[in-house]
Amino acid sequence: MRPGPRNLITDISGLRVGNAQDATLKSGTTVLVGDAPFTASVAVQGGAPGTRETDLLAPDKSAPGVDALVLSGGSAFGLASAQGVMDTLHAQGRGFPVLSARVPLVPAAILFDLLNAGDKDWETNPYPALGREALLNATEDFDLGTEGAGTGAQTAMHKGGLGSASLVLERGVTVGALVAVNPLGSVTTPSGRHFWASQFEMNGEFGGLGTDPTPSFDLPPSRKVNAMASLGNTTIAIVATDAALDKAQCNRMAVAAHDGMARAVVPSHTPMDGDLVFAAATGEKPLADPAIQLSALGHAASICLTRAIARAVWEATAAPGDTLPTLRDELGL
Repeated sequence: MRPGPRNLITDISGLRVGNAQDATLKSGTTVLVGDAPFTASVAVQGGAPGTRETDLLAPDKSAPGVDALVLSGGSAFGLASAQGVMDTLHAQGRGFPVLSARVPLVPAAILFDLLNAGDKDWETNPYPALGREALLNATEDFDLGTEGAGTGAQTAMHKGGLGSASLVLERGVTVGALVAVNPLGSVTTPSGRHFWASQFEMNGEFGGLGTDPTPSFDLPPSRKVNAMASLGNTTIAIVATDAALDKAQCNRMAVAAHDGMARAVVPSHTPMDGDLVFAAATGEKPLADPAIQLSALGHAASICLTRAIARAVWEATAAPGDTLPTLRDELGL
């Protein structure tokens, strides 16, 4: 396996990602959209999820595909970003046909970033507009770190952010991950100088810091304010492939991808995290041996997610009023 040419989820043909953020708000939205509807499912392992239209992604539900997936800050307010995406897709003539009507299907998940010192004293919910802007910004090349849904994200020790990574498998199938990293836990070891994900790094993509020479089984210290740690956190992600998968197979890929979250964030899947992984498949490449290849896809998705989480923290940049340092600033880089 090797990273794709961009090392982004958009190495999968037909997928684009758009970001929109507000520096004063210290929050934002990220949208994954396909050139055509794609198959999708979801796996939720955290104890405090915030979602929209995830029920229709269950394998026994009738919706054949979705038009876009949304990751957003803003806690429950941020779910409104999907409405902005939905309205814009409808204006573009996109959507699931129901006789003479069209209904864009836009599942969404949110993270809690309401206590990060951003200005949240709005009169009108800003997230529908951020969703619309993110969709209109969608392209194959996009920025990581303090962007989109990762704008106001925080980990236990450092600023979080938006991350992505990809892999091309031996049979030519591509897998990618996109993630907004805002967990209760830490992405770095207790020393604060090495990533839990270090052994999965490729080509120095998150700094080449190496494995911690003095590993510890203690939980990393948390610098998050007490209210933040107790009220809400969450790592929300999308893994995707150009393989032809049905909804049940997408669900299995999403379940497997959670292994990557557990490798990169300690602790993960806590009662205060809404940890969630969407899985998407564009269907471009049929599987010759589905049973064997689906296992390989899940493995690749978990590795991509591990790497994407570390990249999110590595690429974070400082902003006025931050309550936590970036990892690079703390390392003096």
